[in-house]
Amino acid sequence: MKDVIKLWKEKGKILEGIKNKIFKNTDVEHIAAERMSICEACPDLDKEGSKCMVPGTGPCCSLCGCSMSLKTRALSASCDAGKWEAVLTEDEQVALDMHLNDDTE
Repeated sequence: MKDVIKLWKEKGKILEGIKNKIFKNTDVEHIAAERMSICEACPDLDKEGSKCMVPGTGPCCSLCGCSMSLKTRALSASCDAGKWEAVLTEDEQVALDMHLNDDTE
């Protein structure tokens, strides 16, 4: 039950990571690559995925259980160990997405 509650609380960041993984952006991919290089050197990286909150989404962070392929792409997410910070707040990400959608219409 604890994992379900955490997933619900983090749903905005998870969806942001999914969106940014599907709809690639060079700037986001650059940030994700920088973050992942930090994570790859971290002893808390679970390469096997045994500590993933959602099975089959590894590699994951053993501290929070997040899929690193999604968390590193969520600009509003930060590292639970304090190794990298959020670039945007969730509200700023929503505003940016709305602005980008307005430009494409």
